[in-house]
Amino acid sequence: MIYRFSTLASSNDEATQPLYREGDVILAQCQTAGRGQRGHRWESREGENLTFSLVLEPQFLPPSEQFLISECVALGVCDALLHYGIEAQIKWTNDIYVGDRKLAGILIEHKLQGSALARTVVGIGLNVNQREFSRDLPNPISMVQATGREFDREQVLQTVTTSLMARYEQLRDGGAVQVQAAYHAKMYRRGEEHWYALPDGERFRGTIRGVEPSGALCIETEGGEQRKFLFKEVEFIIEARRQ
Repeated sequence: MIYRFSTLASSNDEATQPLYREGDVILAQCQTAGRGQRGHRWESREGENLTFSLVLEPQFLPPSEQFLISECVALGVCDALLHYGIEAQIKWTNDIYVGDRKLAGILIEHKLQGSALARTVVGIGLNVNQREFSRDLPNPISMVQATGREFDREQVLQTVTTSLMARYEQLRDGGAVQVQAAYHAKMYRRGEEHWYALPDGERFRGTIRGVEPSGALCIETEGGEQRKFLFKEVEFIIEARRQ
């Protein structure tokens, strides 16, 4: 079921309410405190994009394998975009990119109950029909900018949720290996040499080789060293593009 709100502080916060069940979508036309990864605020022009959260209840998955949720969600969004002729990639962990520009952001929050994943809230911000963005955003892009045509946001919402749930059911049905392989195939900059930065400011050149089941990113440095990074331990260096 889709629950529609004109304004919410955060659709992810609303989705934590116990009245919502697996498969429910909380759609906000406007978010006053939408969150992105790394504590960033998600900016979206009202009435032009999609900002929503999807409720999942993946009790079948042990917490140690929770990164599989990130993988199937990101793949679901990419599947939906391909339906509209947009070839997207996944920037680890789960940002959606077209070329070097960010089309969608995903924020996944888990709630544990004992040793099980009781509830997962998947927040998605997808740039659909917005043509102008704040100059504070280094590299945004929207579906309309990528294709030159506007989209029916309701139709896009249905396509994204249907594609995402299809990947989720694939995972539930024992398709973890297939999900992992598909995620690797869609990884942004995989097999290419680029600059990366560490939290202390140190920079190094390396090549993404893949991601471990734990979610750790595997990068081979210029010197051949195999390094592994968890979330927030390494940053992609991407040249900002101004409009």
